[in-house]
Amino acid sequence: MDFPSLNAFFQAFVDVLNHPVFSLGQRTLTLGLIGKFILLFAGMVLMVRLFTRVFLARALTRMNMEPSLQFAVTRIVGYGLFLLGGYVVLNFIGVELSSLAVFAGAIGVGLGFGLQNITNNFISGIIILAERPIKLGDRVEVATVAGRVTKISLRSTTVVTNDNISIIVPNSEFITQTVTNWSHSDPRVRIRIPFSVAYGTDTDKLNEVIMSVAAADPAVLKEPAPALFFDGFGDSALNFELGVWTQDLASSPRRFRSQINYAIDRALRDAKIEIPFPQRDLHIRSGTLNVKQTDQDGAE
Repeated sequence: MDFPSLNAFFQAFVDVLNHPVFSLGQRTLTLGLIGKFILLFAGMVLMVRLFTRVFLARALTRMNMEPSLQFAVTRIVGYGLFLLGGYVVLNFIGVELSSLAVFAGAIGVGLGFGLQNITNNFISGIIILAERPIKLGDRVEVATVAGRVTKISLRSTTVVTNDNISIIVPNSEFITQTVTNWSHSDPRVRIRIPFSVAYGTDTDKLNEVIMSVAAADPAVLKEPAPALFFDGFGDSALNFELGVWTQDLASSPRRFRSQINYAIDRALRDAKIEIPFPQRDLHIRSGTLNVKQTDQDGAE
């Protein structure tokens, strides 16, 4: 290819880059400006991610900050840098924010009508990251979902159940619904195990047996100490409730209750303490009741 043809090719390429696409206010955007914006924005995204995931994460780790708080600070700083970077890139290519007023108004109308849920979840995500009612690793129960929080984003939160099922919960659910957080301020939780024994049981002996069951379980904390509560007199049984504190099994309370129930059942059978079943006494006020007896062959 000779030089005149090469110059003509570059001139045509420059003309394509300078071809106007649309206008924003008094600024005309060309293909070249749009390409420059894409490259600068991509570079800004890479720089923000590098800063938040490497430098900021290392700095927060050296400050001995909790991992959940590190996550929240990193996310908030990252979103702030994205907004700042977008503003700088727009100004660099000569686009003033005042020229985007029309688009901002259109977006506002869209938010008012079709994007209410997305906006609600977005704002709820910011509240969650700022106030930290939940954090990574917490076991939570909201609506019908129960599990461990593994990810918090601006739109939704990922909760993994004990069956290893990931459930995506909108952030607004954590703001508008009642949330049970098992490990919000203290990982220790008390789990209550109800059971019943037959009337006539020696309650002092029962207390000794049940306390030995609690003491033998390595997941039960010594402090606060376990306690056996006498709930009351039922129709066919004495109702008790064992209260034990645990720290390691707060993420799987059902399994913890199951192993305690197994241990209680074995201990009561070994101690010859009866676990009752519902019984009814029949009293005949008047008349007689004829009872027919049959032998093994069915003859009366």
